[in-house]
Amino acid sequence: MSVLSARLALAWLVVGEWRAHPARLALTAIAIAIGVALGFAVHLVNGSALSSFEGALRTVNGRADVQVNATSPLGFDEAVYPRVARAPGVVDASPAVVLRATIGTTGFTLLGLDVLRAAQVTPSLVGIIPTGVDRRSDAAFDGDALFLSAAALRNLRVEPGQAVTVAANGRTTSLRIAGRLPGVAEDQAIGVVDIATAQWKFGRIGRLDRIDVAQAEGADTAPLPAILPRDAVIGTAASDAVRSDALSRAYRVNLDMLALVALLTGGFLVFSAQSLSVARRLRSFALIRTLGLPRSGIVATVAFEGLAIGMIGATLGLVLGYALAYAALTRFGGDLGAGYFADGRVRLTFAPVAAAGFFALGLLAAVAGSVLPARIAARAAPAAALRNAGDVMDPRASVPWIPAAILLATGAAMALLPAIDGLPIFGFASMALILAGGIAGMPWLARTLLRPLARRSGRHVPVDLAVRHLHGAPGQAATALCGIVASTALMIAMAVMVTSFRGAVDEWLGQVLAEDLYLRIDGAAGFDPAAQAVLRATPGVASIAFSRQIPLTLAADRPPVTLIARPVAAGGDRTLVLIEAADALPSGRTPVWLSEPAARIYGLRVGDAVTLPIAGRYAVAGIWRDYARQQGAIVIRDTDYTRATGDSTRTEAAITLAGGAATQTVQQALVRRSPRDLRSRISIARPATLRRYALELFDRSFAVTYLLEGVAILVGLAGVAATMSAQTIARTREFGMLRHIGVSKRQIVAMLASEGGLLGLVGGIAGILLGGIMAQVLVHVINPQSFNWTMATRVPWGIVASVAAALVVAAAGTATIAGRRAIAADAVRMVREDW
Repeated sequence: MSVLSARLALAWLVVGEWRAHPARLALTAIAIAIGVALGFAVHLVNGSALSSFEGALRTVNGRADVQVNATSPLGFDEAVYPRVARAPGVVDASPAVVLRATIGTTGFTLLGLDVLRAAQVTPSLVGIIPTGVDRRSDAAFDGDALFLSAAALRNLRVEPGQAVTVAANGRTTSLRIAGRLPGVAEDQAIGVVDIATAQWKFGRIGRLDRIDVAQAEGADTAPLPAILPRDAVIGTAASDAVRSDALSRAYRVNLDMLALVALLTGGFLVFSAQSLSVARRLRSFALIRTLGLPRSGIVATVAFEGLAIGMIGATLGLVLGYALAYAALTRFGGDLGAGYFADGRVRLTFAPVAAAGFFALGLLAAVAGSVLPARIAARAAPAAALRNAGDVMDPRASVPWIPAAILLATGAAMALLPAIDGLPIFGFASMALILAGGIAGMPWLARTLLRPLARRSGRHVPVDLAVRHLHGAPGQAATALCGIVASTALMIAMAVMVTSFRGAVDEWLGQVLAEDLYLRIDGAAGFDPAAQAVLRATPGVASIAFSRQIPLTLAADRPPVTLIARPVAAGGDRTLVLIEAADALPSGRTPVWLSEPAARIYGLRVGDAVTLPIAGRYAVAGIWRDYARQQGAIVIRDTDYTRATGDSTRTEAAITLAGGAATQTVQQALVRRSPRDLRSRISIARPATLRRYALELFDRSFAVTYLLEGVAILVGLAGVAATMSAQTIARTREFGMLRHIGVSKRQIVAMLASEGGLLGLVGGIAGILLGGIMAQVLVHVINPQSFNWTMATRVPWGIVASVAAALVVAAAGTATIAGRRAIAADAVRMVREDW
């Protein structure tokens, strides 16, 4: 009967705790819900976006077995087609021209196909003429026949039978909508014309962009590389999947990890709240132990509390996460503002496996945060616990610091390890260990920081009482500080990382945007040499540096780098911010300059020979800083580019104005002197405008990081309020004793305010120091391993000071409010033992 009585009493104690302190239960459940919601939302958005992107890629590719793709928009010689069609293992091959086209201001992908070949290899891309439209047997081969997908028809607001004007590759032509593309996915905007029409009317004579290949069963691609030119590469479904995944993988993994860190912070808040709850009920647990309940019963009971908290929080988190994902897709798009999947609409899809995983993580965080304090309470001797409701540590005993030092040292060592498959797994493990080490070291840090104050005497009585209480009970102080330190450290680490990144980007933009005006042509072939000469002679223009950017595929399973053809002076270029330069290059090599990401991704150094899929032999003349192109960029002199590719057109220009020239007048003259068919596609901007636009894109891409930062602040302040309130309410007998020996209510309130302020100060110092260490891992380990950019650390001192002040004020204010409630009762009742 004693064991049964003990368990009934224990159940009564748990229910009574929840009834007495529902706010604590709600706060800890919300902390878990926030972590689960952020992680699940980020995962849903990333998964939905990647799935939609891969679906669009499969649609455009037409599900061919293998593809021969051009390494750049310049295409490759169509003479490659018969060699591929006759290659061993090839059953059929379909040549294709791929263009980005517009009708009015609406864009879509335009494919030029040989209908007979496409019907055998990629039948989903073959159009059908609907009833009521000219259904001549040869209509599909008409030079003006255009077939559109359902999404393209809807976006363009046109119907079969209408005539439209299509612009692509700097050319415009009139086409007739002959029918639909029923095999194309509902949300993909695609158009198909005869391949001869695409080559003739859009300036692609003799060039192809890809060849779709149908292979015999069991055949491999081994014979194909030997017959392909340098400007063509083999692509498969596997390489396409790897390439599309690599496009945004680092960004997605970093968001997932940061969301999990937020969940870890919620776990620390559960630990803090449950530790205070267990400490408050220590005597009750000891009494139940005397009734016959074993230690494991107490651990199981508190673990059950954590399980209930976790189930409530995780369920709420999944619902909130789905709502956040929907809102994020609506507000920021599938790339969360980062620009990876700019085209196409993304449909939110529920992921049951991910939901189960995040639900389990929420339960694990809550249960782990509950079991640890329960084990400590279960080890306490019942007789001692019945007499002591405070910190069981002897104030004269030393506080252990070695476990914390081991965790911190292990975390620092992990930060030195390389990335795994391009992902900073050890970097995030380092942050987790550093955070755990910092939390474990809080008792030692609290006593160390308070020791000088504890040795002084003659202070104001409330301050003296506050210092001696915290110094003598570092375990309680550390428990109260767990959630504060974890959330503050996370917030400071992210704030330093974002500030460092934004400051580096801002400084870099100031270096590269050194001219007066910048001109660009969107979606057109560009200025030919004659047009360039006309623009150079524009009144008010001192000089123009024309350039061209094209995507260049160096490997089939990697996203393309950007090849930039531009003038580069022999002695260097002030707008090409070099990190490192070669003293000399191998004989016969043409110099190219790699961006820092390109050099890191492909493992190249200055002086190394590099193979590019264009004619010529090249070597790395220098490595330059670039924060605009995560997948890498390569600069080549414009003259070398023209000689290698035969392409003399340019799509961009950096313009220096003559002294006294009116900017607006020169802008109008540049547009007026441009070729008529290009004028509507010209945009001209000043450096300040481009700089502001770039920083706005930066802020938008880090909007989710700012959200996590704001959540960390709110969780930290909520943790301050909850822990201070709980500790204050648990000490009512102590306050009664102080009242009996002559301490006034006002002095007790002042003591609590001092304790709260000291706790906030210690927590702020610890969180800022710990966050500063974690920030170094983010800035110098995770960021280079994820995005291949390096930068200097910039500390947002304003944010740091504001956080410290907010923690001190919040802790002191909460303790004062809770203290007034705790001392409102009569002193006799406050010290009465009521069992």
